[in-house]
Amino acid sequence: MANRPISTKTKGYLVSLLIVLAVLGIWQMATLPKQIHAPTDPLKLEYSVLMGDIPEGTKPGAVVKSQKSEFPSPTDFTKTAIGHISDPFYDRGLNDKGIGIQLGYSIGRVLLGFLLAMIVAIPLGYLIGMSPVLGSAMMPFIQLLKPISPLAWMPIALYTIKDSNASSIFVIFICSIWPMLTNTAFGVANVRREWRNVAKTLELSPMQTATKIVIPAAAPTIVTGMRISMGIAWLVIVAAEMLVGGTGIGYFVWNQWNNLSLGNVIFAVLMIGVVGMILDWMFGLLQKKVSYVE
Repeated sequence: MANRPISTKTKGYLVSLLIVLAVLGIWQMATLPKQIHAPTDPLKLEYSVLMGDIPEGTKPGAVVKSQKSEFPSPTDFTKTAIGHISDPFYDRGLNDKGIGIQLGYSIGRVLLGFLLAMIVAIPLGYLIGMSPVLGSAMMPFIQLLKPISPLAWMPIALYTIKDSNASSIFVIFICSIWPMLTNTAFGVANVRREWRNVAKTLELSPMQTATKIVIPAAAPTIVTGMRISMGIAWLVIVAAEMLVGGTGIGYFVWNQWNNLSLGNVIFAVLMIGVVGMILDWMFGLLQKKVSYVE
């Protein structure tokens, strides 16, 4: 029986495994304890002995002590990760909450801001896609506001709303609305004219035309915009929470950095990546559901 060839996906997984092992190996080597040697110069050696840095009788160039790396080793990081995973929902006060609670706050803000953006972007994008005049009128404003950084919106939001939580949600809303808006407008504007003529032939109402013809036809493009917007929303919340503080994974990262706890920072960064990957995977499944072949 002939051996079955290894599939491309399996080869990709094997390469990914090799990359992980290589990174872990480099990480381990980079965080090995450094050996501190005594000075080889007799004068410097005598001075170090007088200062109490090294004991008397130490020979020049001899190993005095080993200095542990300030950056956590893979073993130290594993212990930190196990500690977080074993108790992710503890609450010991304002500045000491589990990683699960912090992620929950961030996901809640992201979903609320994203939902508000979706409520505004899809209907407005539909109108822009159906009306070339409205599209020409709105496009300069979209191109002006779309490139603005979320950090630039935050001071304005804090001053006008005067609530850090609501300000974070607003920043998510204003930064995640544009991909959905532009993709919806593009998808609606490029629905085949024959399909629109069918709606006219059947004398469908504007609402029926939207729900039965245009929106289903533009659904793949709309969902693509939603997928991009969700990725932007998850990026924005981390930066926003670093500024406003209080709760959330962004605040957790900033707080642990102030405590010089790099192991906790690395673990939080990995959790941000995992949650972002899960959200993108969910929208990928939705995208497959609404895709069609003409």
